[in-house]
Parts: sequence; structure tokens; C-alpha cells
Amino acid sequence: MRLSAEIRRISLILLPLIALAACKEPVPVTPELPGLSIDEPTVLEGSASAPGLAEFTVSLSKAFDQAVTFDYATQDLSAQAGIDYRGARGSLSIPAGQTTVSFTISLVGDEIRERGETFEVLLSQLVNATGTKTRSVVNIGDDDATLPKEADGYITPNMYPEFSLVWADEFDGTTMDPGQYNFEQGNNNGWGNKELEYYTSNNHSLTDGKLIIEARNEGSAASPYYTSSRITTQGKKEFQYGRIDIRAKVPAARGLWPALWMIGGNFGQVGWPACGEIDIMELVGQNPSTVVGSAHWGSSAALHRYKNNSISISPDTYDEEYHVFSIAWRRDYIAWYMDDQLYFSITPADMGDQPWPFNTPQFFIMNVAVGGEWPGPPPATTVFPQRMSVDYVRVFQHTD
Repeated sequence: MRLSAEIRRISLILLPLIALAACKEPVPVTPELPGLSIDEPTVLEGSASAPGLAEFTVSLSKAFDQAVTFDYATQDLSAQAGIDYRGARGSLSIPAGQTTVSFTISLVGDEIRERGETFEVLLSQLVNATGTKTRSVVNIGDDDATLPKEADGYITPNMYPEFSLVWADEFDGTTMDPGQYNFEQGNNNGWGNKELEYYTSNNHSLTDGKLIIEARNEGSAASPYYTSSRITTQGKKEFQYGRIDIRAKVPAARGLWPALWMIGGNFGQVGWPACGEIDIMELVGQNPSTVVGSAHWGSSAALHRYKNNSISISPDTYDEEYHVFSIAWRRDYIAWYMDDQLYFSITPADMGDQPWPFNTPQFFIMNVAVGGEWPGPPPATTVFPQRMSVDYVRVFQHTD
């Protein structure tokens, strides 16, 4: 009996409290806003009669029970509104319950060979969403690859069907990135070719979007002391397969030996030539109208083998304007091009009794040698300084 009375007493205390709690207004819960992001399209420029169209998709991280609105506006980067694309601005809405909306911006097409260019689209004034990615950089690819060359030489597009651009340097900065490049130093006993130059990091510059490598005669006729630069990507940028384009203007004077080439990334483990060497372009100054593409291989120096071919231009010389030196490289196959003209290729059948070493990553080397077994020493008539100018290096690989 005493327990029942106690229960009744507790109930009389709690019941009003429970009733009071039931009468309170529920605390409103603020819904979490979705994140909003815009993609980054890549589009070909097109022609004047059929210009390209950049299509953008703006997405929400989840559907929302209210409409999401925002403003968009274009802004120039290397591309200019009215010249390369149609500038635009406006407001858009993603209806309640939906997650995407799309819009387009027209390009200005032409038939002029040029570099790829970029502009950006910025999103602002978001309502009912938070910004996850509100800036889109649009890459305009040039598709005039079959047209005649520019006034200062041949140029290739920054986009190819079924390929993606995986690395490039357009040399638009003011200094070489130490995270990507190394500078060789000294003469290293002639670099195995009886070369005469001493390599230093002082003989290069970035000027007007070009990498300039300069060979100098720092001494006198009685005591020649040549300097130059040899730049590599060893241990920093190494690639296996794809299309590689290097646009350059190369010096053509007796005793000069400019080269754009590659060496196997396993050089430190297996040595040369077992690592494989791909010479994308070499020129000896006494033959200013001819460049050579080569491959070197062999399981040891004693078993060194090589094969090459050349391509000539007439009446021009390679120091007069820019040309694009390329390789197309896939498993068990390499082909060499100059201005998109195929002039040389190799397969494992060309290796003779030696293994094919070209199915592993390779790094880039860019240099101007002075003297050496191939060109011989420069005569007194060779004028210094001599310069190689590199406009861009681009690496493309299959998208699959």
C-alpha cells in the first residue's frame, strides 16, 4: 500500500511536466545545403562557319527541396572575348528536386593555326547552395592542324582525338620549375663524345614564352672555353608511350650539336645503352637543312646498336623558323615526325641480337653541345653565342 501511494505521488508530479513538454514548439532543423560545382569542358575551336560550342554542366551534391539559383560570367585568360569566344553572363536556376542544369558558350572559330587558349567561367550569388567548385577553366583546342604553317614556323594543336594532354611546358613563366627540371654541370670527360662545352645553369633563360639555351665562347681563340646548358627531367618527369611534340628553332653553325632527346629512367640501374635512348631531334651545324631521328640500344656498351634516318628541308634551314619534332610511341613501336611528316620508325625486329629497351619510362634532355665526334670542333668562323629556342614540350597519351 505504501508503494502504491508513492507511485501516485510521483505521477502527480510528473504528469504536468510531461504535458508541458508536449505543448512546447518543436525546434526547427535547418536543412544542410547542397554543394554546387561546375565542370571544365575541353572543346575544339571550329571554323568561322561552324564554331565550337563549350557546354557546361552545373551540378548539386544532392537534390534540394527548394530551387537553387546562381549567376555566371566569363572572364579572359589567354583567350579574349569577342576574338576567341563570345563573352556571356546571366542567371540560372536548378529546380527543386533536380540536381543539374546546363548552358553553352559559343567560340569564335577561324582557319588560323595557333596555340590552344583558355578562358574561365565564374559562378557567384549562390542561393540555397554552397560553393564546392565555382570556377571553370575552359581549354580551347586548335583544330587547324592541316593548314599552312604560321609566319614563324609550323605549329601543332594542343589536342588530338583519343588522346589526353598529360604534361606540357609552354615556358610562359620566368624561371624553370626545380620540381620538374635538373641542370647538368661540367664537361664530364666530354660526355662520352669528346664534346668541348662546360654545362652550367647560367646559359638558359625564359623569354617571350620560349626556353632559350645559349652556347657561348667564354675564352679566346688561343684558349677556347665553351659554355652551354643541358636540362633534364630525370627523376621528375618520366613518360612511357604516347605522342610527344617539341616545337623548336635550332642553331645551325659548324661545330654545334643541338639535341632534343630521351633516356630510359632506369639509366642509373642498367646504364647506357641498355636503358635505351630516343633522339627526337639532332642537328649537326654543317648540315643546317637536315635533322636526324635516332634510337640507341644494347645490353652493354660493347654491344651498342643504333638506327636512324633524316629529313631535310630546302631551301630553308632549321635555324630560320620553328618546326615541330615528334614521336608516336607505343608498345614495341616508335615513329618519328617532323612537322607531321613521318620519316622513320623502328620495331623489335630492328634490334638484331639485342633486347628492345623502349617499353619503360624515359625522361627528357634538351641541350646544345659544342664540338664532339659528330660535328667536330667549331672553326674560327662560327659566331657565338648560338641559341636554341624551345616553344613548347607536350606529352599526349591515349584516353583509354
